[in-house]
Amino acid sequence: MTRYMPLFRSCTNLRKLTRLHAHLLVTGLHYDPPASTRLIESYAEMGSLRSSRLVFDTFKEPDSFMWAVLIKCYMWNNFFEESILLYHKMIREQATISNFIYPSVLRACSSLGDLGSGEKVHGRIIKCGFDKDDVIQTSILCTYGEFGCLDDARKVFDKMTSRDVVSWSSIIASYFDNGDVSEGLKMFHSMVREGVEPDFVTMLSLAEACGELCSLRPARSIHGHVLRRKIKIDGPLGNSFIVMYSKCGDLLSAERTFVKIEKRCTTSWTAMISCYNRSGWFQKALESFVKMLEVKEEPNLITLITVLGSCAGLGWLREGKSVHCQIIRKGMGPEYDYLGPALIEFYAECGKMSECEKVIHAIGERNILSWNMLISEYARKGMSKEALELLVQMQTWGLMPDSFSVASSLSACGNVGSLQLGLQIHGLVIKIDCKDEFVQSSLIDMYSKCGFENLAYLLFERIQQKSVVTWNSMICGFYQNGNSLEAINLFHQMYLNCLEMDEVTFLTAIQACSNIGQLEKGKWVHHKLISYGVRKDIYIDTALTDMYAKCGDLQTAQRVFDSMSERNVVSWSAMIDCYGMHGQLNDAASLFKQMLDSGIKPNEVTFMNILWACSHSGSVEEGKFYFNAMRIFGVEPDLQHYACMVDLLSRSGDIEGAFKMIHSMPFPANGSIWGALLNGCRIHKRIDVMKTIEKELSVTGTNDNGYYTLLSNIYAEEGNWDEFGKVRSIMEVTGLKKVPGYSTI
Repeated sequence: MTRYMPLFRSCTNLRKLTRLHAHLLVTGLHYDPPASTRLIESYAEMGSLRSSRLVFDTFKEPDSFMWAVLIKCYMWNNFFEESILLYHKMIREQATISNFIYPSVLRACSSLGDLGSGEKVHGRIIKCGFDKDDVIQTSILCTYGEFGCLDDARKVFDKMTSRDVVSWSSIIASYFDNGDVSEGLKMFHSMVREGVEPDFVTMLSLAEACGELCSLRPARSIHGHVLRRKIKIDGPLGNSFIVMYSKCGDLLSAERTFVKIEKRCTTSWTAMISCYNRSGWFQKALESFVKMLEVKEEPNLITLITVLGSCAGLGWLREGKSVHCQIIRKGMGPEYDYLGPALIEFYAECGKMSECEKVIHAIGERNILSWNMLISEYARKGMSKEALELLVQMQTWGLMPDSFSVASSLSACGNVGSLQLGLQIHGLVIKIDCKDEFVQSSLIDMYSKCGFENLAYLLFERIQQKSVVTWNSMICGFYQNGNSLEAINLFHQMYLNCLEMDEVTFLTAIQACSNIGQLEKGKWVHHKLISYGVRKDIYIDTALTDMYAKCGDLQTAQRVFDSMSERNVVSWSAMIDCYGMHGQLNDAASLFKQMLDSGIKPNEVTFMNILWACSHSGSVEEGKFYFNAMRIFGVEPDLQHYACMVDLLSRSGDIEGAFKMIHSMPFPANGSIWGALLNGCRIHKRIDVMKTIEKELSVTGTNDNGYYTLLSNIYAEEGNWDEFGKVRSIMEVTGLKKVPGYSTI
C-alpha cells in the first residue's frame, strides 16, 4: 500500500482522485484500512463529503482511526452536528474511542455553541482516563475558553502536569478573547518566567487580541518582548503588529514597524494603507498605494477595496474610478460578496448615487449585502424616500429584506423624522412577523428620533424578552429627546433588576449625567461601571472625561484622560474642550501639540474646541493661528468656526475685523454669526456698526429670532425705544417670537 500513497498527493482534482479510487477497487485495495482512510480524507479535502461517507460505509467494522478521520473531516467542512452524531454513533455501537477523536468532537461542540455537550464529552474523557493527555487537556481548555468559562479553563490548565507552548498560548488566548487583558498578560509573563519561549503563533494571537481589544499598553509590552528576544519582525508577525497598532490608534508605531519590515508583501502594504485610513490620513494611504505600485508589488482585492475607502474619505471620484477599472481588469466580479458594498460606499461618498444603483445591477441583484449597503447610504444621507423605494424594489426582485434591510430603512425614517413612513415599515415588520431584537430596537430608535418617545416607550413595554440592546435603545431615546433624568432612572431600573449592562448602557448613562450636570449621579454611574466589570473602551473614557469637566471636576477629568491606554481624535478633542470651557488656553494648546506629536490628525471638532478655548480666554492671535492652520490639515472652516472667530474678534473690540471676516465667508452668515457680531457691538457700544448690520439684513433677510431678540435687547439697554419698537414690529410681521426663558429647578 505504501507505493500508492504518493499517488494521493498527485490527485489535484476530484476527477483524478475518482480514477485512483476506481483503480483501488479493481485491485481490491479499497478494503485496506490505511488506503480507505486516506481516500476518506482526500475526498473531504476536495469538498466531497458524500464520497467520504460512502467509502466509510463500505466497512462493517471501521477501526478507531477511520472513525477519527471521518469525524475530523466533517468538522473541517463545518458539519459540526454530523461530527457529534458520529461520536454518539460510536458510543451506541460500542466502538473503541481513541484519544485522538476527542479534540475534533470538542471543537465541534465549541463551534455549535453547545456547552452542555462539551461538558458531557469532558465527563467521558475523565471516565475513560484520557484526562491526563496533553493534547486533550488543551482541547478542553480551549473549549471552556471559547464559552467564556474562564474558571473552568484555568482549573484544567492548573491540573496539567506538563505545559508546553500550545497550552500556554491557549490559556492566554482564552483570557484575551474574553476581554480579560490584565490576566492574559499575567499569564504571558508567567509563561516567560517558567522558561517556555513563546512561539510565532503565540505572538500572532497576542497581537491579534490586543488589536481587537484596542489595548495599546499590552500591545507595546508584547512588542517590547519581541524586540528584547531579538525576534525578527518580518512577514506575518510584522503585518500583525501593523494591524495591532492601527486598531489601537498608534499610527507612529505602525509606521515604524512597517519601515522595519525588510520583505514587504501585499499584506504589509495593505495593512499600512488600512492603518492610514483608520487614522483619517486618506491622502497618505493613497501615497502608500502609489509607492506599492512603484516597487512592483501586486495589489489584491483587499488592497483595492481598502484604497477605495481612501478615495471615498477624500471624495476623489477620478482616482476611485481608476481603482474600479483595476478591479474590472483583474476580473474580480460578482463572486466577491464584499466588492459591491465597497463600490457603493465609495460612489455614495462622492455623491454619485446613480452610480451606486448601476453597481447593484452590475454586481448582481441577488447580493443582499449590496442592497443593504445602498439602503444604508440613502438612509445616512437623509434620502428616506429612495431608501424605502429600494426596500420595495428588493422584494420585486424576489429578495426578501433581512433584519439589516428593515433596520436601515427605519434608520432612514428616524434621520429625517418621517413618522408616517416609519409606521408603514412597522406594518411590514408585523406582516412578516419579524421579532428580531435588532429590528425591535430600531423601531424604538425610529420613534424616539421622530420625537415620539411615548410611542417608543409603549413598544418597549410590550417587548416581553428585553435584551440589553432593547434597554439601550430606550435609554438612548430618552437621552436624545433631552429627557436625561428619565434615561438615568431607566438605567437605575436596570441596576435594581440586576440586568446585564454593556458599554453602550454606561456610555449613554454617563452622557445623560453630563447633560444635566449631575456630578453625584455621574460618580455613581462611574462606580457601577467599575463594580460591573464592564471593559472600558475609548468612548466610555472620553464620555467620563467630558462628564467630569462639565460637572466642574477638571482634576478627575484629567485623571481619567491620563489613565486611558489609547486615545483617538475624539478623546483628544474632548480633553481640549475641557480646558477650553474652563478658560485654560495654555493647557488646551499643550494638549493640541501632544495630539499632533502622537500622530493623530485634528478634525473639525478639534479645531472648534481649540478656537472656543481661544475665544473664552480672549486670545486673538492664537485664535487666528489655529483658524489659519485648519486648511493645512485639510479641514475647511464651516459656519461654527467662523462664528467662533467673529465672536473672538468682536469681543476683543476688533469689530471691523469681524465684519470683514463675515464678508470673506464662502457662504451666507446665519443668525449666530450676526448675533456674535452684535454682542461685540453691545459690549463696545458700537451703535454705528449695529445700524450697518440692520441695513444689510433688511436686504438679505434672516429668519433667526435669536438675532432680532438680541438686537431689540441692545436697543432696550441703550434706552432707544423707537428702534426697539421697530425691531419688535419686524418680529411680529415675520411671525418670529421671543423664546421664553425657563428653569429646570
